[in-house]
Amino acid sequence: MTDDPSRRKILRNGGVLTGAALLSGLPEGHVAQAAAPRAGASAPVVELPSGGRLRGGIEGGLAVFKGVPYAAPPTGALRWRPAQPHPGWQGTREATAFGPSAPQPYREGGDQVLGTHGSPPFDEDCLTLNVWTPAADNAKRPVMVWIHGGGFISGSGSMPNYAGDTFARDGDLVVVTINYRLGPLGYLYFGEDGANGNFWLTDQLAALRWVRDNIAAFGGDPDQITLAGQSGGALSVAALAGARPKGRPLFRRAILQSPPLGLQIPTRAESLQRTAAFLEIVGARDVAELRAVPWPRLIAATFEMFGRTGKWGYWSTPFLPVLDGVTLDRNPADLLLNGAGADIDVLIGWTREEANFAFALSEPYAAATKEQVLARARDTFGNRAAEAYTAYEEARPGARPVDVLMDLIGDDLFRMPALALAERRAARGRPVWAYQFNLPTPAHDGRLAAAHCLELPFVFDNFDKWSQAPFLTGLRPRVRDGLAATLHASWISFIRTGDPNRHPMPRWERYGRESRTTMALDSVTAATDDLAGYWRRLRPPAAS
Repeated sequence: MTDDPSRRKILRNGGVLTGAALLSGLPEGHVAQAAAPRAGASAPVVELPSGGRLRGGIEGGLAVFKGVPYAAPPTGALRWRPAQPHPGWQGTREATAFGPSAPQPYREGGDQVLGTHGSPPFDEDCLTLNVWTPAADNAKRPVMVWIHGGGFISGSGSMPNYAGDTFARDGDLVVVTINYRLGPLGYLYFGEDGANGNFWLTDQLAALRWVRDNIAAFGGDPDQITLAGQSGGALSVAALAGARPKGRPLFRRAILQSPPLGLQIPTRAESLQRTAAFLEIVGARDVAELRAVPWPRLIAATFEMFGRTGKWGYWSTPFLPVLDGVTLDRNPADLLLNGAGADIDVLIGWTREEANFAFALSEPYAAATKEQVLARARDTFGNRAAEAYTAYEEARPGARPVDVLMDLIGDDLFRMPALALAERRAARGRPVWAYQFNLPTPAHDGRLAAAHCLELPFVFDNFDKWSQAPFLTGLRPRVRDGLAATLHASWISFIRTGDPNRHPMPRWERYGRESRTTMALDSVTAATDDLAGYWRRLRPPAAS
């Protein structure tokens, strides 16, 4: 992104505050004091409270520590076991290179929407995290921990897209990104006596504990942690909300971008059926045999799992969390309503055309008929399916059956359950802010519109890291950069204060049962009241 002088401000000591750092309203002296390490400065070394040292590097004026292990490698006998403590190390460990990403499907060049989302090297020894900080000092900065999404099968904390440099630099924050087990290695459930599932969740919990115990050494405040994530990562944020080890919550604030709270989380019995299908594909009789199978063969079986678990008119998710009664005993959204999660500040939102990401470029779905879509709508609306179809059709002039279907899927999986969570928190007097990302992309002749994931480069304000993502093609730089500066600054403000309001955006009120304020993020950003009121009233109570 080019440096626009209109987005710069000269500080009294000669420093320059740019982009979101200016919009976020940070005190000038505060930012000036967050002096980044100078070029040519010696490599930063951090002494961990648990013992051992880490030597990082200097990148763009920030101290960066990469590939830091937070749990033991989940290999051999530890495959499909909860995350275990890392044995530690003696002396100083080099932390200047990212660790391997979790094993996942990979195709050179990626797909026609995102491009690639997770790249080699891959390895089961993947439980590492990365830290960006203005300085490894005792400044006690707010901390942002980012959990990537990817349909539970892809992604990595080491992807350039999710680099923490913009947030660390613009917001004077400490930023952490993590890797965790994905696909069959993270989500299979075996129902062994006394054993839990959700190995992915035990990884994330171990990473959060590591942050709580060690982040002060990197200049962070363990009592000012914001946990943020998108898609599957946002579902993870909700699932972690109930954790309160040693009587202390692991994070204070939560940012949930497009959480798929409408997913029906399988029971133990339902998850065992999926595991049986996977065992059959691989040709193994039980978990003992499966532990001997090389991971590339496990990942290859993912493709057949799509066929075994897919259903017409639904977003395909071959691997899912499980209600195992140990790590997860209820829908993750409920964990933000009671207990430890009730006191967490929440920022939640979605994109206007979420499902276009998965369906808009599909030729088979383009041929969908009204009768097929009506049959799918009955799953949600019952005997009001025809009324709902007409309402969706009228809301999008010229809508084809597939357009109605995509809006229905997006509402089922993302928008309506997110609004339901906002409604329930508001009824309890708990803080929650809601947004809808509306800016459409012109890519693929506009068919993607404001699709799932489109807000990500705006939130991170790092379009240079997304140059290989096809879905950004054609966005006007002035509109793109202006909205990115607004979103990035609002997220920084929320992380620092628990309030996303920052000049010059319109006043963003908390979501309440009377106004139901939702911020519509577009080329012109505006606060709207009861944005989805008709759809909320149309749905049966069980769906809202």
